[in-house]
Amino acid sequence: MSIKDKVIKRLASVKSIVTLTLTAVFAYLAVTGNIAQDFMTIYAVIIAFYFGTQSQKSSGDSSGEEG
Repeated sequence: MSIKDKVIKRLASVKSIVTLTLTAVFAYLAVTGNIAQDFMTIYAVIIAFYFGTQSQKSSGDSSGEEG
C-alpha cells in the first residue's frame, strides 16, 4: 500500500471526518464571534481525544506493540 493510499484511508476514518467537521465549524464560529462556552468544551474534549489516540498509535507503532 502506498503512502498516498494510507493517507486517504486515515482521512476517511469517521474520527477524522468528525474532527475536521468540528474544526470547520469552530473556525466559522470564531470568525463570526458566536462561540458558546459549551461548544468550546465539547470541541476541546474531542480534539484532545483525537490527538491522544494518534499519539498512542504512534508510540505503539514505534515500540512494536499492537493497538
